[in-house]
Amino acid sequence: MKTVSVGLIGWGTVGSGVAAVWKRKAALFEDRNGVRLVLKRVCDLDIVSARDGGLDPACLTTRAEDITAAADIDIVVELIGGIHPAKEIILDAIRHGKQVVTANKALLAEEGQEIFSAARAHGVDVYFEASVGGGIPIIKALREGFAANRIERVYGIINGTANYILSAMAAQGCDFAAALRQAQERGFAERDPALDINGSDAAHKICILGRLCFGQHIACSQIYTEGIQGIEHQDIQYAAEFGYCVKLLAIAKRAPQGIDIRVHPTLLPQDHLLAHVQGVYNAVFVDTDLAGETLFYGQGAGKYPTASAVLSDIIAAAERIASGRTGMAGVNTLESSSLPVCSMEELHTRCYIRFSAVDEPGVLAEIARILGSHTISIHSVMQKGRADHEHAVPIVMMTHTAREHDLRLALSEMDRLPFIKARPVVIREERDGGLS
Repeated sequence: MKTVSVGLIGWGTVGSGVAAVWKRKAALFEDRNGVRLVLKRVCDLDIVSARDGGLDPACLTTRAEDITAAADIDIVVELIGGIHPAKEIILDAIRHGKQVVTANKALLAEEGQEIFSAARAHGVDVYFEASVGGGIPIIKALREGFAANRIERVYGIINGTANYILSAMAAQGCDFAAALRQAQERGFAERDPALDINGSDAAHKICILGRLCFGQHIACSQIYTEGIQGIEHQDIQYAAEFGYCVKLLAIAKRAPQGIDIRVHPTLLPQDHLLAHVQGVYNAVFVDTDLAGETLFYGQGAGKYPTASAVLSDIIAAAERIASGRTGMAGVNTLESSSLPVCSMEELHTRCYIRFSAVDEPGVLAEIARILGSHTISIHSVMQKGRADHEHAVPIVMMTHTAREHDLRLALSEMDRLPFIKARPVVIREERDGGLS
């Protein structure tokens, strides 16, 4: 039986989870795959914690090069996260001919082109199933399961923290700050949750999925990204009255002008399957020419779901090493193309808009006039009364389909009006297909 040795860099939540599952299921891995996997070495700055995890002290190190440059290591697993020094560690492993497994979505989104180019040059594989969707095997599905398909669209809920916050606001009637605190107390949000709530984490993930789907480099800077910080509980209430729920969606799809790729709070019809994805769960919707519409649902983060994805990559890499077929399995794309990335300003969609305006005659008429002057028509309106202590009232409306460029011009003009007291909240609709 072929023995494959693995070096693990990063003894955090996921790293310790990988080791724990490995110890418990080593015999199963051998029986299923005919390869003996050995956790040869573990690197972490905090080797005390690693030692407390039951590892042999002889296999512990604080130096990454003891793994990346070691002749007795076949696979390097990077689980430290962040851009630096993770990038340098992975590139060093590639230069030394190691197969690489990583869960690092930020690194692959920001620096993936350099990493994949280096892997091609050195004839090694880079595996990254755990970078998107936690325990959901979406990367393998796109790269292998849909290999005969032309992928038209991929979109979904791929940040569990944001989804937990929006779910709590909807179910419990709490405001954004209270929902965020609750997520942090339950371990679903980081102490600094910026990347989750401002949309950056979801943008990194859709960047990776978009590259796989459309076979080309997409820069993170090309992805329109908007977070959920500006969503208030009243927006979720009003959206429900219009027949929608609010989700942070990451969207990538083919459009006549090229690739439409973006992240922002989105209105989904209440009968859409993604509308029922609650809490920290993720769901990714894929639409292809042959298989049609498919939905992948599961735990998008966490110690063991992510460890499941990492271990699946380790096993896949080990099988290829045992068969002598290494090189390009983890980095290839489904096709090669050079489609332009669409400008957000050319997006056409219906929108929810909430204005905070002075309660006086003629205000709604002036808002309608300005929207109309920019070719934006109103589908429906609701105006709520104000409490005694409030000077402004919410005016909430749904537009007919409008161009983003025109909407921005109209809102910019309204910003200068004395009776508009706060920046309007805009939430775009997504109704295109979606297993409704």
